Amino acid sequence: MIISKKAIIFGGFLLISLVALPLSGVAQSRSTRQTREEYIERYKHIAIDQMERYGIPASITMAQGILESDSGNSRLSRASNNHFGIKCKRDWTGEKVYHDDDEKGECFRAYPTVEASYEDHAEFLDRQPRYDSLFRYDADDYHSWARGLKACGYATAPDYAQRLVKIIEESKLYLLDRPNGDRLYAQHRTEQKNPDEWFTSQSSTVEHTTTSGIDPDNYRVTLHAHEGYEVYQTNGVHYVLSKENDTYENIASKFRLSARNLRKFNDLKEPSAQPMTHEVVYIERKKNRWEGNNAQHICREGETPYAVSQTYAVRLKRIEKMNHLKKGDSLTAGSTIRIK
Repeated sequence: MIISKKAIIFGGFLLISLVALPLSGVAQSRSTRQTREEYIERYKHIAIDQMERYGIPASITMAQGILESDSGNSRLSRASNNHFGIKCKRDWTGEKVYHDDDEKGECFRAYPTVEASYEDHAEFLDRQPRYDSLFRYDADDYHSWARGLKACGYATAPDYAQRLVKIIEESKLYLLDRPNGDRLYAQHRTEQKNPDEWFTSQSSTVEHTTTSGIDPDNYRVTLHAHEGYEVYQTNGVHYVLSKENDTYENIASKFRLSARNLRKFNDLKEPSAQPMTHEVVYIERKKNRWEGNNAQHICREGETPYAVSQTYAVRLKRIEKMNHLKKGDSLTAGSTIRIK
């Protein structure tokens, strides 16, 4: 079990009104990092149940859980079983935790089990009028649901929809949306190609050193470590993955940079912008062109020029200029975009 409360403050503050909350029967050890596939296997049946009851695509539920909870590894999800980043709101009467997010010490819902978090997520979307438009889409139309969640304000990240779609397509979560989805997904897992082949297929986008036993959910190869951050490289440009509650100010200080320059390296103009957990953060200036073999990128549903820029470590202005794009232009799924 874990210790929850009427008011838990992260960061070493006093815990008050302590209440023992049992974890779900499938809860993980705090010392072991849960992989994405382990997370999917543990909770996909709940997502399928919610799809059948509410009409929310199981793929969307799983992708949001993976993204918002870092596959169940985030501090918030471990301390409160909150896997969807749902804040307290005025009508919440249950247990609470306080956690730094867009602002310091924001109030988040706490649940006795992970299953309760999934149930509340479905009810939250079903009850809130601003999400009514989503239920016009079919339960297997994950592209529209991803775009709709972003448009309705579920998250502030500009590429939130693209992130959800990427998770869904990388893990083939769309199989869960189909009739007998659990069986189809299980069949996919048994037929999944060798991890070494998967790694090789990524080499046209990300530069790595081939090794044996690559985990598809953790395929990056560390070049070196610095101040607690593993440093990676793509297109010859070094980057790190932001940690939970990380800020550009914190990352900049570790690498002896200014936060202003760090945001410039990542094509961000808003001085209050902060990274999401596990977001790619370039610690040096991106390049003017992709130096790999491919000259073009095939766009995915909901993808943005900014997302392409971050994927290939090519400056956003260069992406826009090479493709005659204006600020705010959208990309069409299946179309090609120049990267060199």
